Amino acid sequence: MIPYRVSKIRRLGPARLTAGLDEHRRMDLDTHYEIHGKLDGQSVDSLISLAEEVDLRGRGGAAFPFARKLRAVQANARTSDTVVLVNAAEGEPASMKDKMLLTRKPHLVLEGALLAASALDAKEVVIATPAGELAEGSMRAAVAERGLIGYVRVAGIQERFISGEGGSLVRAVNGELGQPSGRKVRTSDAGVRGLPTLLSNTETFAQLALLAELGPEEYGSVGTVQEPGTTLLSVSGSVKAPSVVEVTPGVPLAQVLDMCEADVGDGVLIGGYHGKWLSAADAYGAIVSRRGMQQAGGELGAGIIVPLGPDTCPLGETVRVAAYLAQQSSGQCGPCRIGLPALARALSELTMGDPQAHDLVKSAATAVKGRGACFHPDGTTRFVLSALEAFAEDVDEHIINGSCGRGVKNTLPMPITEASDVRLVVDWTRCQGHGLCAHLMPDLVKLDHHGFPVFMDAPVPAWAKSEAQRAVEMCPALALRVDSRK
Repeated sequence: MIPYRVSKIRRLGPARLTAGLDEHRRMDLDTHYEIHGKLDGQSVDSLISLAEEVDLRGRGGAAFPFARKLRAVQANARTSDTVVLVNAAEGEPASMKDKMLLTRKPHLVLEGALLAASALDAKEVVIATPAGELAEGSMRAAVAERGLIGYVRVAGIQERFISGEGGSLVRAVNGELGQPSGRKVRTSDAGVRGLPTLLSNTETFAQLALLAELGPEEYGSVGTVQEPGTTLLSVSGSVKAPSVVEVTPGVPLAQVLDMCEADVGDGVLIGGYHGKWLSAADAYGAIVSRRGMQQAGGELGAGIIVPLGPDTCPLGETVRVAAYLAQQSSGQCGPCRIGLPALARALSELTMGDPQAHDLVKSAATAVKGRGACFHPDGTTRFVLSALEAFAEDVDEHIINGSCGRGVKNTLPMPITEASDVRLVVDWTRCQGHGLCAHLMPDLVKLDHHGFPVFMDAPVPAWAKSEAQRAVEMCPALALRVDSRK
């Protein structure tokens, strides 16, 4: 579970998605109607026209045109029932915006989902949220308040980093194991219960409700011509207080960092753990928009901004996340089972000053890129490789001196389960270098040039725990054990 607290709200521009939150901790239905009014139903063609006029894009990271999704489901609706699925499974540890909307403005999200469902004559609306969290309870209360139990289903799912991937989400909602299927199946063709499904992110449906409320002209009166309206950013890391910031695209990132009282050292992570690092200079020259971030060398993605303070080792912070991402894979394909642990190990060796590790990181990334069953390997390699570029001076320090002289302050947000997972531990007074553990678990254990095991400093992935236990039982020297760090 990822720890959640009600986020501080900040703004650079008008209050739209966050309207009313200065006065209300959570907006019930009556308060929602006072702020946003009641929306009239619209035809699917009208919604498509609205979305196309402002080029409404998904806010989950991929920025896919919403009108194209609507049109694809509309085409299949002629011969089949349809479903609307809200992807509120925010498995990204550094993101807060969707939980904020679900917890504090649930009816704005529901309004957008119901608007699309009415237009498509959908048979069901599903809100997929992390199970057991405040957001799930808030959405259940909102559905009950509208008298929609039975038509709108709140599905609490196990939250992992890959839980928000489209295929993983659909499988979890369908009662299967929440991991990518390995097959490229568009949800507009077959999603929830095998029906054509309109799947989009929490903020996207909130934006759709705002667009219908304001109309395209007023909606597009702020922002840029290419990216009208406002958007939400999750700002954490080395800041005075983690915040959800509503901004108009086109503002300098420097204004966001200054507003959040960021203490920026070597760089800023843009777009989350599948995003890219920018050097401090590039970050302060960047513009907050999809196009602006691309021009600066980053990717806005789901709107995640994480500055690193000057007192933490940027490579060490990146290693923490790389190891976490390797552990969070579903372990279905070679790039995840073998490639991501190898990538995390090579990066760890680089932080310890191994001059060959720099090339090993690049080699491991090349072996993984474009070969996974989902986008997780590609996103992880993008994150790691951007660190080598953004922190080039720090890389040189580690290679020359074996360290940059700074500790790891755990600035990058991580799930609270990070400190209590199962890990492999070796008793070096017993280990005789038989190497059997590396043969039994080639995905997790490598041998050094002396033939002794080298373990990845990360929890054992769920898919590998049985292999780890078997390796412990078969160790000839009884040197291996499974340990739980508290």
